[in-house]
Amino acid sequence: MKPLLELIARSLVDQPEQVDVSAIEIDQSTRLELRVAAEDLGKIIGKQGRTVRAIRTLLGAAGAKQQKRIVLEIIE
Repeated sequence: MKPLLELIARSLVDQPEQVDVSAIEIDQSTRLELRVAAEDLGKIIGKQGRTVRAIRTLLGAAGAKQQKRIVLEIIE
C-alpha cells in the first residue's frame, strides 16, 4: 500500500520530493502516515475533502483484496 500512496501523492503535489509515507502494521490493519509540504496540503485534501476521501477509498479497496484494513492519516 505504501508504494501506491506514494505514487498518488507525488502525482498530486508540486513538491514530490517532500512526500514521505510511513507504514505501521498492527494486526490485520495498516496505518499509513502521509507527510507533504505545507503548501501542498490543500492539494492532497481537496475541496471539502473529496481528494483525500477518494484516496482512502482506493486504499480501502486495495486493502480489502489482502483482507487488511488501511487507515490513512495526514500529518502536518
